Amino acid sequence: MPKFLVAESETATERDQRRKHAGKSSGESYAATLRQLRPDADITIVAPADADATPPTPSDLARYDAVFVTGAPLHVYDDSPEVRRQLAFMKGVFASGTPSFGSCAGLQLAVAAAGGTVRKMERMEAGISRRIAPTEEGRSHPLLRGREPCWDAPAIHGDEVESLPSGSTLLASNAVSNVQAVEIRHDGGIFWGVQYHPELAPGEIAAALRRQASEIVDAGLAETVDDVERRADQLDVLQHDPSRTTALWALGVDYRFANEESRRLELKNFLEHLAKC
Repeated sequence: MPKFLVAESETATERDQRRKHAGKSSGESYAATLRQLRPDADITIVAPADADATPPTPSDLARYDAVFVTGAPLHVYDDSPEVRRQLAFMKGVFASGTPSFGSCAGLQLAVAAAGGTVRKMERMEAGISRRIAPTEEGRSHPLLRGREPCWDAPAIHGDEVESLPSGSTLLASNAVSNVQAVEIRHDGGIFWGVQYHPELAPGEIAAALRRQASEIVDAGLAETVDDVERRADQLDVLQHDPSRTTALWALGVDYRFANEESRRLELKNFLEHLAKC
């Protein structure tokens, strides 16, 4: 039975807010996806940002077959106690040698823990990360095995990787953020991460859009909150009917974005190629 550790990047307040809008915290969403991919897995969820969290040692972390680090609305460049605790956790993951995977803020935490930098974006990427393309190294990397020459993915983020740490390999980019997928080798550990969200379903992205509608309008990505709501409505349609042509056309995506198996490809590749199980 594989043992997975899911690390919440959200604070307790953020977890409660996400449950209110999406029904689950980020860690709970991740765990639900992993249980579908590996029904036999023993999954533990921890919250390293919390003040009362017990920091695991590298030996503790080495008992797991893989660590997964979630997305969250945190800014890893903030010198806050919550961020410091999460960076310490991620450094411990690297030191443990346990393979790790992260999405969005999870990627950014790994980058910062290994010595890279993260910055605020000039304009956020919300709903769909479009026209992601592999680098030359990414074309043959197992993280992206099965990916087409260009693809779209669920995404919502206002920060991005500014500089990668040494020991990194850039695997994919798009016109919005140069770092969309990366491998990091640091302190005896190996991390695969993406800026987008292979773990999230369209309905969860819809909930995130509604929650951040005012921010999306302020960023100039939509004229009104109603415009954001209409985009979220189309994502909800795909949640219930991935083949609905009208929703695919309205969103400007193809069936691979809506198809669950295709959407989760990076997670599946990680489990097959890097996790110790």
